[in-house]
Amino acid sequence: MVKVWIDGIQVEVSEGTTILEAAKQAKINIPTLCYWKGLNEIGACRVCIVEVKGCDKLTAACNTPVEEGMEVYTNSPKVRQTRKTNVQLILSQHDCQCSYCIRSGNCALQKVANDLGIIDIPFPRHLENRKWVKGFPLVKDFAKCIKCMRCVQVCDKIQGLHIWDVANTGSRTTVDVSQNLRIDEADCSLCGQCITHCPVGALHERDDIGKVMKALSDERKITVVQIAPAVRAAWGEAFGLKKEDATVKRLAAVLRKMGFTYIFDTDFSADLTIMEEASEFLKRYTEGKTQEKPMFTSCCPGWVRFIKSKYPDYVDQLSTAKSPQQMFGTITKSYYADYLGVDPADIVCISIMPCLAKKMEANLPTMKDAMSGDGKDVDIVLTTRELDRLIKEEHIMPQDVEEEELDLPLGIGSGAGVIFGATGGVMEAALRTAYYFVKKENPDPDAFKEVRGMNGWKEAEFTIEDNKIRVAVVSGLGNTDRLMKEIVNKRVHYDFVEVMACPGGCSGGGGQPILEGEELAKERAEVLYGLDAIDNIRFSHENPSIKECYEKYLQRPMSNRAHELLHTDHHGWKMPSEEK
Repeated sequence: MVKVWIDGIQVEVSEGTTILEAAKQAKINIPTLCYWKGLNEIGACRVCIVEVKGCDKLTAACNTPVEEGMEVYTNSPKVRQTRKTNVQLILSQHDCQCSYCIRSGNCALQKVANDLGIIDIPFPRHLENRKWVKGFPLVKDFAKCIKCMRCVQVCDKIQGLHIWDVANTGSRTTVDVSQNLRIDEADCSLCGQCITHCPVGALHERDDIGKVMKALSDERKITVVQIAPAVRAAWGEAFGLKKEDATVKRLAAVLRKMGFTYIFDTDFSADLTIMEEASEFLKRYTEGKTQEKPMFTSCCPGWVRFIKSKYPDYVDQLSTAKSPQQMFGTITKSYYADYLGVDPADIVCISIMPCLAKKMEANLPTMKDAMSGDGKDVDIVLTTRELDRLIKEEHIMPQDVEEEELDLPLGIGSGAGVIFGATGGVMEAALRTAYYFVKKENPDPDAFKEVRGMNGWKEAEFTIEDNKIRVAVVSGLGNTDRLMKEIVNKRVHYDFVEVMACPGGCSGGGGQPILEGEELAKERAEVLYGLDAIDNIRFSHENPSIKECYEKYLQRPMSNRAHELLHTDHHGWKMPSEEK
């Protein structure tokens, strides 16, 4: 242990502890900007500088370990003035039009500047002005970039994609797409983790709220909206709602108040996905097709983009089942259109998703099986953040809105569908139904809970009717890359593998609300598992709306009609690397 004095307070900490962490133990706050524990501890912003007695220069608290007897001053006159100057210099190269910034009120730089009492910038202004690819789901505003390197670090260290890099030198230094590529030329997975780790508004999703508002104002259109499982665990954060108040039923009431015609639950199509994917897995397993290579889940479009670019020889191991989002769109514009007796072209299908990759997925040429010509099965995709902004634009106070039921028949989902939003949830839901398909009886709903948890790579073995099934669950693309290398080199073998691009799964998706310095995937996942535990229906195959859909329209899982509408060809579109 090491004894140090911080602002006159004696603190005893473990050897190797940084000044920043030691100060936290003493309940002394040192402001930070670029810092993210375990990810970005490079002291680039110089906001966390402190004065150490006996040292001529101020030092960064985030990456300087304490030493025995060290005396630290976190807010001396020298520190305050230098810290203020450093932030003013950052602001001189930052577009400070805060009133219409997407991160206004939730911006780390704004908070630091306010806390330091900065009311002017005594330096010449210089804003980076670079063009970006218009319409791409991920948007970079160079005039707001503060070169903190968080996006670079999360993409390199966590996701392993190396999309971002430092460009130019000196005063022209900025962060841009690596290898001098345009973003649409890079094999970006669109996981959106760079956005959730950006402390300012330099990175954000393409805003599609205007498209939704246009659809809502068109009396000729039937607006159908689906709510993804992970959204219900996060949408209330922006309004300070307790988890027990931020329910999907309250959200349904909010959306109905906005004017949406029908409000449905993506849990329905998650259950539909399980019916198809579990059936497909059992077929491949019984035919011996998983003995050499596993079947992979295909519901995460970020993961699909990753495997197509990094491991193209394994694309055929993906389940051919569409994601729940796309299944919902297809069913809406086929089965549900017939149910309503309307032309599918009159329906605007809108998704609320925790994900950026869903925006790209909806535009794929292979995702319009219920439509003809230029029509799409899913017309507009909003992230959870866009949903929150839309609610605010409509001046709705969610806490004052009474809960309402979702519409039928596509508003019914199971607990199995709910846990899709957590890493391991798809695997657990699929195994519950696969067990039923084989045994003709339900397992204990929690029989496969071994795949739960936030470990980046989990594995388990289950026995179903004397059949040993070895499975793996992985989240985060860096973890995925490590797993894939082991599979390719035949050092591990699995029959079935679930992959989610974002750490923690959709709960930690790149379209979820941003709380500076916090990773909330675990807490959000716990909400979803809690909802599953109290659900009256915990198996996808017991969802009455799913049964009705098959009886009246799809016939059975893996039928010709089901294959036509609910499955896809992953070779039907290309990643940038495939086109080179």
